[in-house]
This record gives sequence, C-alpha cells and structure tokens, in this order.
Amino acid sequence: MTAPNDLRYTRDHEWVRVDGDEATVGITQYAADQLGDIVFVELPDTGRDLEEAKPFGVVESVKAVSDLFAPVSGEVTAINGALASDPELVNSDPYGEGWMLKLRIASPDQLDDLLDGEAYDELVAAG
Repeated sequence: MTAPNDLRYTRDHEWVRVDGDEATVGITQYAADQLGDIVFVELPDTGRDLEEAKPFGVVESVKAVSDLFAPVSGEVTAINGALASDPELVNSDPYGEGWMLKLRIASPDQLDDLLDGEAYDELVAAG
C-alpha cells in the first residue's frame, strides 16, 4: 500500500494531517496491518501537552501492545471517542474514521523532521 502524499509520517508509523496550527494524528495502514486486529486504544485527555517523540497512549491488538508516539509537540484539543467502543476503526480506516487525536502544534518547525509519503514508503520497504 502506498502512503497518502497529503500526510507526514514518523519513523514509528504515526501519521499527521496538518490544517493550519492543528494536527490530526493516527497510525499508518502499515502499522495497523502489522498489529493485526486492534481491540483497545488508550488516548490522553484533552488539554494534555504532548512532547515530540514521547509516548502519548497505547494501542492493543490480538498480537501486541504498542506505545503511540507524538509526532510533534502540542496540546491535545480532541480525541476520537469512537475508538473506545469501536477500536477496529483503526484497522478498517486508519487515515479517516480511525484517527486518534487532534493537537494544537506548539513548534511548527518540528513538521520538517517528518517524512513525506514517498520517504515513508521507502522506510517500510526497507523493513
């Protein structure tokens, strides 16, 4: 699968969709596929400040429990409450209904450290 080009990516397989000073964050299709059926997603409370590259939550699947890492620093402005009752949205629509949180970007220059779609595809292909 080719990563959407309108997003930015971390090496830990999170994606970011930027809209002004707000970022929507989730995990990539590749990450969701590697995890298998996701059964639980733990997300931070709104208002919490996240630090770039630090854990902000957990995703649990039938195969593993994995930390989620903040792609950029910022304040959580919204979480996807639908994931509490329907965590498999992360598997079925990771770039849409399976988004995890929104945050107000504290340091826009951190976006420069993220990968574009082509670079992310190369990362995945390299294994």
